[in-house]
Amino acid sequence: MWQTFHEIPDMTSIRSLMTDDHRHCDDLFAEAEMAIGKNNLEAARAAFDHFRTAMLAHFACEEKTLFPSFEAKTGMSMGPTQVMRMEHVQLRALFDDAARALGDGNTDDYLGIADTLLIMMQQHNMKEENILYPMCDQHLSGEPSLIEQLETELCEA
Repeated sequence: MWQTFHEIPDMTSIRSLMTDDHRHCDDLFAEAEMAIGKNNLEAARAAFDHFRTAMLAHFACEEKTLFPSFEAKTGMSMGPTQVMRMEHVQLRALFDDAARALGDGNTDDYLGIADTLLIMMQQHNMKEENILYPMCDQHLSGEPSLIEQLETELCEA
């Protein structure tokens, strides 16, 4: 069953690293919302583009490095990582829809899509932060180079 997570002192955990990146992306998303609230469409487009780029880099980091490492270590390829990949596909489609609405200057459509996006991201992040990342820390804690690689990939975005 699911094990509880106990952070290792003086060492960055996968959970803390990836959760911090979620918060960073959330902040970028909020910037787009604030710009819309100020009727600054250009700022909203720029902020959303920055958010989208950060989220796509986060997904790429998980799909290229974290998930395959977890699957190789545990033998679980049809479990939580498969669910997260499917949700990434859904979120990418919403990113495209939101960007298209902003590009067309349709803030009402954007705000509707953004509401859906926000709910999906919150649910997705909760699953990763409370289930998958602790499992990754449990199974991959003996691989500090993995955390370094994840940090590098996230910083390069």
